[in-house]
Amino acid sequence: MIRILCVGKLKEPYIQSLILDYAKRISKYHQLQIIEVKDENSLEKERDSLLKNFKNNEYRIALCLEGKSFDSIEFAHKINETFINYPIITFIIGSSLGLSEDIKNACHLKISFSKLTFPHGLFRGILLEQIYRSFKINNNETYHK
Repeated sequence: MIRILCVGKLKEPYIQSLILDYAKRISKYHQLQIIEVKDENSLEKERDSLLKNFKNNEYRIALCLEGKSFDSIEFAHKINETFINYPIITFIIGSSLGLSEDIKNACHLKISFSKLTFPHGLFRGILLEQIYRSFKINNNETYHK
C-alpha cells in the first residue's frame, strides 16, 4: 500500500481532479490511501496529528528540502526495493510550516524533489505522478521517457 500523509486539505477543483486522475492510475498497481490532517498554526500540533497516523509496519519518507534527490528511475527502484521489506510506504508532506524535526527523524528516508517551493496541493499531484511513473518503470511499461 502507498499512503500519502499530508497536512491540509485541497481546495482547488483542478488540483482535486489531478489527484483523482493519478489515484485512479496508481490503483491499477497498488492500493493508495491519502490521509489529510488539519493545517495548524504550529509545527508541534501538526507533528502530533501526523504521529497519530504512523504505523509500525510502514516505511516513512519525509518530503523536505534537505532530503536526497532521485531521478525517476532511481525513485522507481527505491519504491521497488522498499516493498520487498515493507508492506506500506508512507510519504509525508508538511504544511507551509514544513515538517517538524521529530517527524523527519521518525522517517527512514528524506527526499527532496527540488530546491524550489511548490504549492502543497500541486506538489501532491507531482508526487502521485512520480509514483505512477515508478510503477510504469518497474513493470517495463511505456510511459517513462
